[in-house]
Amino acid sequence: MSKRNSQEAKRAARERLRVERERQAKKEKMRRQIVVGVSVVGVLAVAGGIFYGITKLNEPSGWEAAKEQKLVKPANTTGSSGSGVLIGEESAKKTVDVYEDLRCPACAQFEQGIGKVLTDGTSKGEYKIKMHFGDLIDGNVGGEGSKTAISALGASLNVSEKAFLAYHEKLYSKEFHPEESTDKFADDSYLLKVADSVPELKGNAEFKKAVEDGTYDKWALNMVEDFNKGKVKGTPTIRIDGEDVEQSQLPAELKKLGVKLTAPKQ
Repeated sequence: MSKRNSQEAKRAARERLRVERERQAKKEKMRRQIVVGVSVVGVLAVAGGIFYGITKLNEPSGWEAAKEQKLVKPANTTGSSGSGVLIGEESAKKTVDVYEDLRCPACAQFEQGIGKVLTDGTSKGEYKIKMHFGDLIDGNVGGEGSKTAISALGASLNVSEKAFLAYHEKLYSKEFHPEESTDKFADDSYLLKVADSVPELKGNAEFKKAVEDGTYDKWALNMVEDFNKGKVKGTPTIRIDGEDVEQSQLPAELKKLGVKLTAPKQ
């Protein structure tokens, strides 16, 4: 082989080696980019998961979330927020405001005594009743039963006024009203158990769904807000035409309204 051919062969070999090295370098560079890319995606996924978890932890839940809930007003209510619950005719001469807490034992005694007599008396047209429900015991003792029971009452009111009055009576009955310190009304299953004693609510799928979904939770908060505007000192509070009536004076005042008081059925 001539000297010239030998030099050409060496240059060709070096060129092939250079090309191979460049090819390997590009391949290695691409590999590193893929590894880095996958790592970044993994880090972002982990970071995203952590961010999502923190966001979910910081999201309001329960009654805090209900504040942001879209307002659903039950049928048979009045006012822009639906917080007007009226028993009787709007045209009645006098107004009886009844302020209650559904967990309140004194309210249960009142309802077991003359509560039904009072509501039945509205049929004569002499007076109307405006119902107000608060959550004083939730705040003082702890729990959520007052508000949860208001929401369930809203679901019953959406069915009918008759269902509402019957359910209201059962919630305060000796059979179902719990001790003040026992927050049983916070349990949807217990509220549905009580509802099973009301013909219009028993087996009512729409009512059941509304209770379990908390459909009227926002409405319940509006009811509490309305109750607080009344600035009552305790429950039950009865007002006739805006004036508080002492429990001892109530029978005489109700007689003036034409309410015929009778001993409650045992």
